[in-house]
This record gives sequence, structure tokens and C-alpha cells, in this order.
Amino acid sequence: VLGAHPVPEGVLVRVLRPFALAVTVVAGGLRARLRSEGEGFFAGVLPLPEVPAYRLRVAYDGGELEVDDPYRFLPALGDFDLHLIGEGRHEELWRALGARPMTHQGVVGTRFTVWAPNARGVRVIGDFCYWDGTAFPMRSLGRSGVWELFLPEVGEGALYRFEITRPDGSRTRRADPMARRTECPPANASVVHASHHRWRDQEWMAARPGVPVHESPLSVYEVHLPSWRPGLSYRQLAEQLPDYVRELGFTHVEFMPVAEHPFGGSWGYQVTGFYAPTARLGTPDDFKYLVDALHQAGIGVIVDWVPAHFPRDDWALARFDGTALYEHADPRRAAHPDWGTLEFDYGRTEVRNFLVANAVYWCEEFHVDGLRVDAVASMLYLDYSREPGQWTPNAHGGREDLDAVSFLQEMNATVYRRCPGVVTIAEESTAWDGVTRPTHHRGEGGFGGLGFGLKWNMGWMHDSLGYVAHEPVHRKYHHHEMTFSMVYAYSENYLLPISHDEVVHGKRALVSKLPGDWWQRRATHRAYLGFMWAHPGKQLLFMGQEFAQGAEWSHEHGPEWWLLDDSYHSAGDHRGVRNLVSDLNHRYRTTPSLWQRDTVPEGFAWVEGDAAEDNVFAFLRFDAHGSPLLAVSNFAPVVRHGYRLGVPDRIGAWREVLNTDDRSYGGGGLGNPGRLAAEPVPAHGRPNSLALLLPPLATLWLRPA
Repeated sequence: VLGAHPVPEGVLVRVLRPFALAVTVVAGGLRARLRSEGEGFFAGVLPLPEVPAYRLRVAYDGGELEVDDPYRFLPALGDFDLHLIGEGRHEELWRALGARPMTHQGVVGTRFTVWAPNARGVRVIGDFCYWDGTAFPMRSLGRSGVWELFLPEVGEGALYRFEITRPDGSRTRRADPMARRTECPPANASVVHASHHRWRDQEWMAARPGVPVHESPLSVYEVHLPSWRPGLSYRQLAEQLPDYVRELGFTHVEFMPVAEHPFGGSWGYQVTGFYAPTARLGTPDDFKYLVDALHQAGIGVIVDWVPAHFPRDDWALARFDGTALYEHADPRRAAHPDWGTLEFDYGRTEVRNFLVANAVYWCEEFHVDGLRVDAVASMLYLDYSREPGQWTPNAHGGREDLDAVSFLQEMNATVYRRCPGVVTIAEESTAWDGVTRPTHHRGEGGFGGLGFGLKWNMGWMHDSLGYVAHEPVHRKYHHHEMTFSMVYAYSENYLLPISHDEVVHGKRALVSKLPGDWWQRRATHRAYLGFMWAHPGKQLLFMGQEFAQGAEWSHEHGPEWWLLDDSYHSAGDHRGVRNLVSDLNHRYRTTPSLWQRDTVPEGFAWVEGDAAEDNVFAFLRFDAHGSPLLAVSNFAPVVRHGYRLGVPDRIGAWREVLNTDDRSYGGGGLGNPGRLAAEPVPAHGRPNSLALLLPPLATLWLRPA
């Protein structure tokens, strides 16, 4: 209806300009005043043979403006984009939908596009029209469900929303699901954005596709960015975080979700802006600056990604066009039973496309090196946290969510194909078969693998924390909790997590879970970390645990950095633990036996796994050439003299390379200095052995001398 259209008499021009007194069409030397037909609607026929390039001169009570008419422009979204959107295969969806500044038909402006297939109408509203969308109804681009409009002279920084007329005629104002930038919460408008960041991490990106992650060193420092150093922006964090992480020796950081979210207390796990880094800390380019700085410091970046659910805020995704669009149409499938949120409809092609493209977006646009996928277990099972009668079996009568399985396979396959060197990590707490198996390999249950690179080892985490929480005198009754993980260690590619979830909500900080006095708790904390870094699998440690803070984490004030201040009488104790973490990481990175054969049984051998009465564990790790590392942990508060352990016969001498009881870590300084000769005394099925002094509550690492 609006714009210029050929008619037998010439060219009919229709314009909708609320509150205008008069509208004149300006085309070259032609000036034609349109007649007012009421309610801001103006129309007139120009005596021209074809549609010209024209502008509008609009008179208001306060003056006159000359502007372009949005409706003289052809749609700025191509047929191929619409075809891919319809198939659910647009892997760069963010380039097609949302707000995109551009030059179209020689005019600078912004193209607005949104998917709302059941809407009766959609309008663009924003600060450029005083939030009155009357003048800017969008075009419906056929059966695609996409609405489009190019607005001349609207550029970067403009605030906008979509005003949607629902099927019942009511209206709702919504943030853009594809917004790449948002207002800072609690404000929730979308912001027109174009990136101007110039990357300087070319060396990092070129090297990233090299050795597979599961055959490389990977130790992760988990960070909640808003509270690591409260008050710092992305750019200020870029001045501090890379140096701190590099000093500690971690290979990667993992950020709790940075995608925009309305409530800070959700820590980012209830996302409303899946394509926008939170504006609390700066702009999307500021976040790129932080990632860039970490890469230049040799540190990889993993971000938590939350495709399992989304909140019910009435300005975001919930019933977006007046219908169950992003969520499942069946209320029993839509409502997440634990978090009061909504679950995505993974069987809908456009919704899958929204999420798959989002995973690619973070990897390609922000150069992130990994996605840790939150709450995978809640996606995989139809009966997750549901009672009988609250769920419906799948087509085969099972409890598996076949749509979610297919989505995860597609997401992983797409990310690994498009983004070589990126790793996907599943937070999956059940015994699902094949979480890290390739998608084209079928398991005993008939499913292909989910295709993740790594899986959080929740079983190891629960068992090992349960073991060290017991008084030492009782640990012999729980010895199996530390050895059971090796029964299934090679069923998946594992990462060992001590995450934020384990140090919040009454679970206490790591050092505070442990029994005994302050010295014993710190010693056990150090011994546990030494055991963890030597155990098969990658490692993850949440901020604050690297210096044994005693209080639970709080997102309101973050780590207790004052514990490291010289004015605090026990600062040396906490710095000692941090020194240990730094040494663990640096020795780990230079010891291939600790990571090169992480996922194959040939990389591990028990030396002593049954010494329950002694609270002692000893095992060997081997690199690709068979070179070993001997790890020994004594979780008893007593010194053990001359503790004999069998060692490989081809190695004549050993040297202690790490001892968590070292004085520099706050320990007692007991150990095995110098060169340790292997003796021809049989032990543990081996012809040679070492007689070691085991410090109390300590872990030792030994390598061939």
C-alpha cells in the first residue's frame, strides 16, 4: 500500500506520516503536494511514466523536514536468505535477521528484519520515531514469516523494538531476538550495532586448529566477569585478567554466561539476548577487546552457552508473536519444571536454526575457543524432573527427547565444521551413552554420538569431594570414591570440574568443606588439587579457590582478594595455595604424560589403588612415548616413612618435581630431595620400587631423573 506504485494515470504515492500537516514529493525538478486523507495518511498521483527516485518534504507544526521514504526501497533481504531461513539452514542467521546498518540503493540506513510468522502485523519503533510505530509498518516477506523494512538515516546507537500485533489483535512490544547489542539492564531495548573492532589475534587463530583439545593441555579458570573485580568494564578487565591468568598458568578461562540477561542474580543462566554480550560491562566491541587481549596473552576463551531454556519476560522470547513460537506448543514440553522458565522447541527448524547459528556466532564473531553447554541433561530427557503423567514418551516409547538429541548433534557438527580448533563441552550429569562420541558413530542404544569434545565428569566431582569431606579416620570406608572414576574414565573425554556450583548455596568453599584445623584444611586442599591435576581428564577451577578463600562465592562481591593483602595476618597461607596452583599449571603444561593420552587407557596405570587403611593412592601417567609420571597422594594426617611403591623397571632413578607440602605452599617442608634410586625390591607386581617419605595430607609428583 505505502510507497510509489505504477497506475494507469502515472505513479501513485501513498505516505503515512502521523501528525504531519502536509507532505510534498520531491523528485528532481518535480514538486507535488499530496492530498491529506486523514489520520496522517497522504496520497497523490504523479504524472510520470515510471517510479522516480524521490524524497519527502514533511511539514509539521514546528517546521519542515526532508527525508527519504522507507517504502520506495526494495526489500533488502534476498531470496536465498529467505530460502535458507525457511529450511532452517542459515548458518549466518545474524547477517540476515535483526538490525543491520547498511547502504541500500545508495542510501545509508538500517535494515530491520524479524521472524514472527503468526503476527498480523509488525512495526519498528524506536527513539528515532519517539517510540510511535504508526509510520513504520514492516513488510511481510511471504510464507517465510519474516518481516522487513529499511529505514533511511537510522544508524548505529539507535534504540529500537518491534511492536507486534498478535493473532487476537492485541499488541506487544518486544526486544529483537537477534539484537547484537542491548541497553544496560534493567532497560531492555535493542540497540543498532555494527562492529569496528580490529582483531590482533591472528597468530592465535592460525595456531588454534592444530592439535585436538583432548590431546593437548587444558586447565580452565572459571570466571564470573561482573564479580571477578566488581565494577570493572570489559576493557578494564582486559588490563588485569590476562596477566593474572597467565601468572597462574591456566591455558583457558571460562566465562559464566555473558549473553544478555535481565536479572544479575541468575549469573547469566536465564538469557534474553542470545546474540548480545551483556551491556553491564560495555559494548560488543569491548567484549571482543577482552577476548583479543586474552588471545594475545596465550589464553583461550570458553563461554557458557545456555540453549536449554529461556525466561518468561513478556518483552523477550516468550510467546513472541502471540503464539508458542520459540517454546514448545505443548505446555508440558514448554515449561521447565526446575527454573520456572521455558524450554525451546527443538523440533522446529527455525528455532534450531536460531540456536545453531548462535553457537557459530559466538565462535566466529567473538573468536571464542569453546562453548560449555549448560544443563544438557535437562534437554536430553522428556521426563527430566517430571513425575509420571507429566510427560509423553517419544515416538519409540522412550524417555529420550529425540528433537533435542538431533539439535545437539547438528550444533556440534556445524561448529566443528565451521570453526576448526573450537571445543564444545557438555555439562551432562547422567550416564547418556556417547556424549563425546562423533555424531556418525552409533552406540549400543542406537543413537549416534552427541558430538561434544569434552564432558564434565560430575561423578568424579561428587565422589572426590565426598571423600575429602570425611574425617581422615573415616576415609578408609570411602576409599572407592576416589578410585571408582577410573572404572569409566575412558567412556568419554572428560573434564574435572570444581565449578561455581560447588562453592555456593550452602555448599561452602572448597577449603571449608574439609575437616580439621586450618593447617589440615589447607593441606588437604593442596593435596586434593595435586591429585586432581594428575588424574586423567582436564581441569576446571572456579575463581577464589586458587587461593583457598573460606567463604562461599557471592556474585555481589566476588572473590575475597583481601585475603592476599600483606596487612592480613594469614595472607601467606593463601598466597601459598595460589603459588601451588601456579606451579601445578606450569608443570602440567610441560609434562605431556599428564595430558597427551588423557582419553586412552594406555596413558594410566595404578600402582596402589587399594591402600584404604593408609588413605594412599598412587598411579602412573604415560605420554605418547611411554615416559611416566608417578603421582602419590596421602590423605592421612600422618607422615609415612619408607612407603614402598613399585615403579617401571626401565627407569633407574626418579626425582620429586612437585610436593604440595613444600614450605612455599604453606606446608611442613617434608619430602624426598635429590635423586631417588629405584631399588630391586619387588612391589605391586613390579621388580623395582621406591621407598618414599609421604608427608601428611600431601600429593607428590615424581618423574625420571
